[in-house]
Amino acid sequence: MGRKQRRLIIIALSALCLAAAAALVMLAFRDNIVFFFGPTEIKEGKVQPGKRIKIGGLVVEGSVVKAGEKVSFSITDGSENVDISYVGILPDLFREGQGIVAEGVLNQNLAFTASEVLAKHDENYMPSEVADALKKSGHWKEGEEQ
Repeated sequence: MGRKQRRLIIIALSALCLAAAAALVMLAFRDNIVFFFGPTEIKEGKVQPGKRIKIGGLVVEGSVVKAGEKVSFSITDGSENVDISYVGILPDLFREGQGIVAEGVLNQNLAFTASEVLAKHDENYMPSEVADALKKSGHWKEGEEQ
């Protein structure tokens, strides 16, 4: 076996090992990827019930109902609303009209059970996913800051 053939074999084996490592990394991350959706996309059926997702929008005025640690509320992107239930302590900045992102599972009735609720952290910030969903639905007010 000549020098060229050995180099070619080493390069081929290195490429094969690199491809195998990349495949293992992708396989490990496959179950941990959580996608973001807006209320309109959920109502249009673009999300499979039972799958872990993030959902974002503005908390609908008058929709927050607290019963101990259980909280129910609706969020909107200006077009559609989605009901969310959450058990736990809400962030201090959570309020009606506020932009939020919730992570959890959508059930068969298109009601969302959140395991985590995140609220904006200052007056001028809105999560980029929420801002993008509002822009997409046409309910973004020009001059609002992200």
